[in-house]
Amino acid sequence: MAAGPDLPPAPGDRLAAAPFYYLRHGETDWNREHRAQGHNDIPLNATGLAQAEAAQLPLARCDIATICTSPLQRARATAEIVNQTLRRPLVVVDALKECGYGVVEGSVRGNWFPDWRRGGLIEGAETFEGFMARALGGLNQALAHPGPVLIVAHAGIYWAIQRYARLERTLLENCRPVRHDPPSADVPGRMTTVIE
Repeated sequence: MAAGPDLPPAPGDRLAAAPFYYLRHGETDWNREHRAQGHNDIPLNATGLAQAEAAQLPLARCDIATICTSPLQRARATAEIVNQTLRRPLVVVDALKECGYGVVEGSVRGNWFPDWRRGGLIEGAETFEGFMARALGGLNQALAHPGPVLIVAHAGIYWAIQRYARLERTLLENCRPVRHDPPSADVPGRMTTVIE
C-alpha cells in the first residue's frame, strides 16, 4: 500500500541513490496567477525566459553530464535555454510531466487542492498517489542516464523528490537550481544545496 502524502514512502519506493541537479521551469503567466497548469502547455513569459537565461551561469559551474526534461514547453524551453551554455545531451522523459489536474486545470488553487492531496478525486485528474508513483518512475528513469543529471521539470515533480528523499516540503522557486546528494555514512539524510 502506498504512503499518504504526509507519511514516509513504503520500503520499495526508492529514489535512485545518485547525485543530481534539479531546476523547476521558468515562470509562466499561470504561475504568476497561481493557476493549476497541469498538462496545459503554457509557455514561459518574459520573466521565465530571463530566469532560464540567468540559470545558465550557475549551472555551467556544475559537473552535469545529461539534461532530462519534461516534454511540456515551459520545462523543455527552460532546458533548451540552459543547454545553450551546457551543451549536454538533452533527453525528454514523458513521466516528468506535471500532474494532470483534469477539470480544475486553469483554476486558481482553492479548497480542492488539499482535499486532492489527501486522496480526494477530481474528474479527469490523476490521483495524488498515482502521480507520486509516476513522478518517482520518471525521476528514476532520468537518473539512469549518465550523471550527474540535471532534471528540468515542475513543482509537482519536486514534491516527489521531497517525499522520497524525506525532505521538508517547501515550494521550490521557478528556476532556482538545487543539487541533491544521496545519504552517506557522514551525512545520513539527502542533502539539498542551492546553486548560486
